[in-house]
Amino acid sequence: MQDRIKKLFRYEKLKRLYVKYERVLLPGTLLFGVAVDFVTFRSIQIQTAFLILAVHILVVGIAITLLHIANRSGKIISYLCLLAPLIFQFSLGALLSASLIFYWFSGSFSVSWPILIIIAFLMLSNEVFRSYYLKPIVHMSVFYFVLFSVFSVIFSYVFNSLGPFFFVAAGLMSLGFFLLYVTALSKFFDSVRQIGKSIASSALLIFVLMNGLYFFNLIPPIPLSIREAGVYHNIVRSGGEYQLKDEERSFIERLLPVQTVHINNGDRVFVFTSIFAPAELNTTIVHNWQFYDEQKRKWIDKDRLSFLVNGGREAGYRGYSMKKTVTDGMWRVDVETKRGQVLGRVRFRIETVAELPDLIEILSD
Repeated sequence: MQDRIKKLFRYEKLKRLYVKYERVLLPGTLLFGVAVDFVTFRSIQIQTAFLILAVHILVVGIAITLLHIANRSGKIISYLCLLAPLIFQFSLGALLSASLIFYWFSGSFSVSWPILIIIAFLMLSNEVFRSYYLKPIVHMSVFYFVLFSVFSVIFSYVFNSLGPFFFVAAGLMSLGFFLLYVTALSKFFDSVRQIGKSIASSALLIFVLMNGLYFFNLIPPIPLSIREAGVYHNIVRSGGEYQLKDEERSFIERLLPVQTVHINNGDRVFVFTSIFAPAELNTTIVHNWQFYDEQKRKWIDKDRLSFLVNGGREAGYRGYSMKKTVTDGMWRVDVETKRGQVLGRVRFRIETVAELPDLIEILSD
């Protein structure tokens, strides 16, 4: 009897501490999950990363189940139910951050910003909407969004394909998995059964939204990612190295988002890219050269130059395109897949001068 009272006291003390610091603990555990994954997924093998993601998905599923348990009799169950919101937040933060990392490094923010903003919003909104985050319809919807994001990443790597078939297949599989999970929960919990149709409708809406973003080329072309990109005066391949000629620039000038390239009339301009792809993925990369027409106030396509990428090189597969006729003004080169998904963007300004500035040679191996 005395031991039981002590255990109850410890539980009540832990509960009071949790309630007191809930405002800090919930966003704190989510951000901790984000930080852990940001370090982890940039330094481990992709197979290990997928195993960790699978564990996080399982943990989130268990945590959601614990959130719906009303009868909390039993020492272990009572403690797990008390800690369930923190467990949920940690693993959810890890899954969201993993999605953000994969999507961020596989696309240009200027094009893929809608999906990146959605993920970032879900990560950061916890503090503002924390009282709603743990409501069934909210955490179920976020869970499905995360499932879709993770499944689409895994399918791209497993099947070494950028094709729309595998993206849609990933969405359908994640939807089927999610609906089976919700059906199972509804058999045991009235709180889920009462809003089952709303949860299913929310999942279908997310499915349609994600496919809409994909087919409008607003979702990055995972598993490709830009390692290096820039504009140069000349590029020569020598053995396994590329010799890049660039203007001598200060540290501050190199940080500017738009580089100015000074040329003589009739000079060629080169754009160089290094792109990472998995070992068995071979695909075509397009350099879409565009000029900004100040009178029409829009970007005009000038050339679409392509080359093949063979995956497997950790530092990225290197390639370049060259344009002979470039007029003064603003230019950009979108690095795209064949179906128009943008990996990155190189912006630069062309100025014709009588005498070229000093050039330096940069080696890329």
